[in-house]
Amino acid sequence: MPIATVNPADGETLKTFDALSEDEVEQRLRRAHETFATYRTTDFAQRSRLMNRAADLLEQDERDIARIMTTEMGKTLKAARAEAAKCAKAMRWYARNAERLLADEHPADADVEDSGARAARVVYRPLGVVLAVMPWNFPLWQVIRFAAPALMAGNVGLLKHASNVPQTALYLGDLFRRAGFPEGCFQTLLVSSGSIEAILRDERVVAATLTGSEPAGRSVASIAGDEIKKTVLELGGSDPYVVMPSADVVRAARTAVTARVQNNGQSCIAAKRFIVHEEVYETFEREFVAGMKALTVGDPMEESTDVGPVSSERGRADLEELVDDAVERGATVLCGARRPEGFDRGWYYEPTVLSGITPAMRVHREETFGPVATLYRVRDLDEAVALANDTSFGLSSNVWTEDAAETERFVRDLEAGGVFFNGMTASHPALPFGGVKRSGYGRELADHGIKEFCNATTVWQAA
Repeated sequence: MPIATVNPADGETLKTFDALSEDEVEQRLRRAHETFATYRTTDFAQRSRLMNRAADLLEQDERDIARIMTTEMGKTLKAARAEAAKCAKAMRWYARNAERLLADEHPADADVEDSGARAARVVYRPLGVVLAVMPWNFPLWQVIRFAAPALMAGNVGLLKHASNVPQTALYLGDLFRRAGFPEGCFQTLLVSSGSIEAILRDERVVAATLTGSEPAGRSVASIAGDEIKKTVLELGGSDPYVVMPSADVVRAARTAVTARVQNNGQSCIAAKRFIVHEEVYETFEREFVAGMKALTVGDPMEESTDVGPVSSERGRADLEELVDDAVERGATVLCGARRPEGFDRGWYYEPTVLSGITPAMRVHREETFGPVATLYRVRDLDEAVALANDTSFGLSSNVWTEDAAETERFVRDLEAGGVFFNGMTASHPALPFGGVKRSGYGRELADHGIKEFCNATTVWQAA
């Protein structure tokens, strides 16, 4: 895949970039390694000043970087601005909280006295140079939620971003330099996916984090495993959205529309499979389909647009293949399932709802990365749980219920990294984020995320 900005709203190639040469990659690796030797000794106050300065710059640049993101991958301009604002808030959160999150831990004396210790504690130390392999769908947020905690912990980062968002990638590397971080603290590598293995095997790179597809995750995990290097993986998702009879069904349906089409439907944590109890199914279907039909599909630069294009021609073709397969096998189209009229250029697809889904359909097993929802009717809680878990993914989940016993049951039995009640899944710097099963392992954000790339060092002193 070429490294290029291709506008998904019209298919026009706006700018292409040459990949770094081997010598240029080597220069950046050497710079990162040398920078870590000194940057790791800086204190939290210094790092906090730099991170807050980077947040200031991002806020100043919000409109410009939002337009770049929209141009490169098609999210609506208002969504792009919101993404930039969220990143600045997360940077400030880590600037404010990193020292507390990484404070030394002191086991109770009674717990260690039989070890012969006069004192014992756990100290969190940075690991070193971390490679971040990041996706295009949230081209700023996915990177910042790694970079902010990693830099605040004293690590340094190398960014291999998706090849269709090169301008966003370059902006990120420049942002931290402008903020005053030492040269080499965070560098963008414009390279092809084929270069990842050599970079990851380099002894100066000590760990990697990847957000992306399952095949990409398997590849990075296998290389890192061979080198015995730490990895964190956030892969795909096919999140269930369960609605029980005690819920506010109309509100659930309205929220479901946003939960499905956020980021033009291209979000790992978007609700994708809507599982509704038969007692409230008809109401939910009516309200949900009406909400999906009411969405405005159009130019993502326009404020009135709710849903822009998917990111690529291949991405739209993948959606069409899944929908066509479902229809051929008996699914009912409640809305959408076609390219919108009047769009001769660009990779647009109408918000779509399918019902009558069976396990024989690909859409039942595979992730739909675009504005396509599947709707299921269930008889009871047991069937809802079983259907929600009938997937190889386990990123997050949504449940609508006012019943306390049902709440506890869903928390206990849903196979997912998160359970969000009476609202849609979202990431927040204070809450750990990640999945189970084929959605990956490890956690981002909160104290769990900042500690992923730290050496938890036991310090023991004899009595």
